[in-house]
Amino acid sequence: MLKEGTSAEAEVGESGLLAVDIAASPLMTFTGYAGREVSGRFTADGRYYLSGDLAARNADGTLRFSSRDDDVIIMAGYRIGPFDVESVLAQHLAVAECAVVAGPDEVRGEPIEAFVVLRDDVEDSDELVAELKDHVRQCYAAHARPQRVHLVPGLPKTASGKIQRAELRRELREATR
Repeated sequence: MLKEGTSAEAEVGESGLLAVDIAASPLMTFTGYAGREVSGRFTADGRYYLSGDLAARNADGTLRFSSRDDDVIIMAGYRIGPFDVESVLAQHLAVAECAVVAGPDEVRGEPIEAFVVLRDDVEDSDELVAELKDHVRQCYAAHARPQRVHLVPGLPKTASGKIQRAELRRELREATR
């Protein structure tokens, strides 16, 4: 784990960028993508390959994955992992599944936008939207409270079932044009 923006190792328990020490890894043979730019995937000194994942190393040496570094939301100076907000929202009894992304906003930076699929037996309402926002504020952090909660019938997914956050961000950009 590297502290963000440096080649210094992150402390145990501290979140950082998951990196491969190229010289110390006999299986590291990756040097780039065929026909694609790889800038930003290697440290300036070329010692580490940056995976694009944020994680923390536990005391026992295991890794705790947090999110992709390009999914991290910067809001009012806070770095917010969408997985953390999603985990809190998913604990609410009304939520079947959810995804959190940064919304476009020239004034606020990256406001948190939550896309929520409700359980079949739950009716959508303005009160429920307010309750979901407050749930994040109370159970996690005030700065991670979603600016907007979109109640949707489903989330865009890959063939393997992974939520396509990039598609949600694209939809938000198009909606603000």
